[in-house]
Amino acid sequence: MACVCVCVCVFCCNSPSPPLLVKIISVPGYVPSYLEKDEPCVVCGDKATGYHYRCITCEGCKGFFRRTIQKNLHPAYSCKYDSCCIIDKITRNQCQLCRFKKCISVGMAMDLVLDDSKRVAKRRLIEENRERKKKEEMVKTLHNRPEPTVSEWELIRMVTEAHRHTNAQGPHWKQKRKFLVRALDWPSNKDIGQSPAPTSDNDKVDLEAFSEFTKIITPAITRVVDFAKKLPMFSELPCEDQIILLKGGCMEIMSLRAAVRYDPESETLTLSGEMAVSREQLKNGGLGVVSDAIFDLGKSLSQFNLDDSEVALLQAVLLMSSDRSGLTCVEKIEKCQEMYLLAFEHYINHRKHNISHFWPKLLMKVTNLRMIGACHASRFLHMKVECPTELFPPLFLEVFEDQEV
Repeated sequence: MACVCVCVCVFCCNSPSPPLLVKIISVPGYVPSYLEKDEPCVVCGDKATGYHYRCITCEGCKGFFRRTIQKNLHPAYSCKYDSCCIIDKITRNQCQLCRFKKCISVGMAMDLVLDDSKRVAKRRLIEENRERKKKEEMVKTLHNRPEPTVSEWELIRMVTEAHRHTNAQGPHWKQKRKFLVRALDWPSNKDIGQSPAPTSDNDKVDLEAFSEFTKIITPAITRVVDFAKKLPMFSELPCEDQIILLKGGCMEIMSLRAAVRYDPESETLTLSGEMAVSREQLKNGGLGVVSDAIFDLGKSLSQFNLDDSEVALLQAVLLMSSDRSGLTCVEKIEKCQEMYLLAFEHYINHRKHNISHFWPKLLMKVTNLRMIGACHASRFLHMKVECPTELFPPLFLEVFEDQEV
């Protein structure tokens, strides 16, 4: 068996002196299974490591033969003893000519030694084959993953229908959206001729933009409530728990519905299926830094190509969060969420997305949306200070007041 020698040096701390101890540890190297134990190199008799250039040789003779051919060194080799040297592992470095002749005589093939360009091409081919095999294994794994059961398909159908019936404008939102007038933007750098002051979460709310947003907030909240009522198992919960889940998940679901309507061409989100807004407009209209999180989520989700069922199931998972404060039926809600998650995972398997690790990456978006909800609860307090009470629709106040920050 081939061995690799490793030197272990023990140093004195804070001392410039040489190592106190040098120990040689012999570590077994890789030997192919087709070689017999301690099979010798046909050139020098040292321990062989495999087939190299059509012969069973050691690493030393393999390297010697390769360097000789690649650098065309053999014409310069000479022998002091009329090419009669015996080559073994002790004498192999004493006569290059006899060693090379021994390599040829035992059958090592010069034509198998690759030049630099061929070696690079071979490495590239090996890498391509490795990547191809990885993709084939991934496809094979995807095909072997469990898909939804009959009962899960029925659950997915009901959740998808709940989403479609409460999703403003449906798939035609791009054709029906209206862009919020640019007058609601803050002045640009060109308009003021200088860089704006650094923005912070304490910036003043643009009341005109806030007023525009409040016009769509009530129907948006109403659609989330209607979605929840259509969900299997939600109506079976106590009324108090339903209210807690809705208040906790409403902003998260509305943010998701806006994020999946991110348009990279215009760099806008479409709110409530009708109002297309820029990042700055949403920020100035009261959401502050929360708008950055929603836009970033939209950019990220645009690569996932989610269909209606995936968006619907993601909303159901967000809604059925058993860690909301004040819930009474925690175990029941947790079991409901587990049922949605399992059906969701099996549906993802059925869809066979091309993105690697699609399912865990998508679940990370749940964490992002929960953070958006928590940030909005804090931001809402700021809006209450900045905006006159009469600008807040009653349902807006009812849902978002008294939330934990």
